[in-house]
Amino acid sequence: MIKLLRREWWAAILLVLAASAHADRIKDLASVEGVRVNQLIGYGLVVGLDGTGDQTTQTPFTVQSLESMLTRLGINVPPGTSLQLKNVAAVTVTADLPPFAVPGQEIDVTVSSIGNAGSLSGGTLLMTPLKGLDGKVYAIAQGNVSIGGAGASAGGSSVQINHLSAGRIPDGATVERALPIVLGQGPYVNLDLANADFTTAARIVQAINQAMGGGTAQAMDSRLIQVRAPDDPNARVAFVSRLENLSVDPGEAAPKVILNARTGSIVMNEAVTVDDCAIAHGNLSVVINTQPVISQPAPFSKGRTVVAQQSQVSVTTEKGHLIVVPTSTSLDSIVRALNAVGATPQDLLSILQAMKAAGALHADLEII
Repeated sequence: MIKLLRREWWAAILLVLAASAHADRIKDLASVEGVRVNQLIGYGLVVGLDGTGDQTTQTPFTVQSLESMLTRLGINVPPGTSLQLKNVAAVTVTADLPPFAVPGQEIDVTVSSIGNAGSLSGGTLLMTPLKGLDGKVYAIAQGNVSIGGAGASAGGSSVQINHLSAGRIPDGATVERALPIVLGQGPYVNLDLANADFTTAARIVQAINQAMGGGTAQAMDSRLIQVRAPDDPNARVAFVSRLENLSVDPGEAAPKVILNARTGSIVMNEAVTVDDCAIAHGNLSVVINTQPVISQPAPFSKGRTVVAQQSQVSVTTEKGHLIVVPTSTSLDSIVRALNAVGATPQDLLSILQAMKAAGALHADLEII
């Protein structure tokens, strides 16, 4: 269960409460080695923009790309011609090639501006080859770019909602080459745990051997599990399907707190506990107000008008708060205690780090 607590501040604290004992499928805890997505990338042009394309004086590669494309289409641009483009933008096109993808299958692509285009809204991506790490073309992308934002400008003022220099094309690429994937090596199929853990690996091995016979699986380390599988490809697919749906109790999750320093978000699981500690919280505000002061000389004094700065400094200290956090195993009580001191999410980052340093917070802190 996920509980979202909202306060007046701009960010929120996400509380992830998981059941203390539950069973997961093996497919939720591990993946079959070799069955993975592969990243594709390409360089292309988006045309049809409403004057929001690249400024060619600052992005000469856009003009070079357009001239090269026109040459391939049999159109020769006279030497020395200066193309002033406003409706063309250079972009990178990225996509994920799913496992077992076959030629003719359609996949989504993401289009991102690499120049200084103001917006890709209303643009059309021209035919762009998408290559893998080996330099081979695995898909061809083309289509109308969909932007999840909007913007308008007039008289030097502008308004923008969301991001306008990146968008997506649903089913915008067609797979042209299949990537060979071998389901296992020899008589074995390997399982890779999403999170390396000896307890989880041992319990998965135990569940597989109980369901499919002793000696079927063995743990190579805290992440890799080797499973003996049938040699027949059809039987191996059915075997892996049955394997993935076996239920395993991974045990109690390790206490962990995830801190996002950029957004102020904090995510904790219910295994987090605290010991008795006292937290003090107070705010010190320093305001400096500077106003121009004009000194006008007396008549016929041959003086000059001088503009000086007059500053006023005020310091305001809010009343500090001291709260005692009792020993608790309830995540709700931890959050309520921290909220009681009026801490914002950015303050909570420092408070939790200080609690960890003092030994009062029993959890692993991870800052992302």
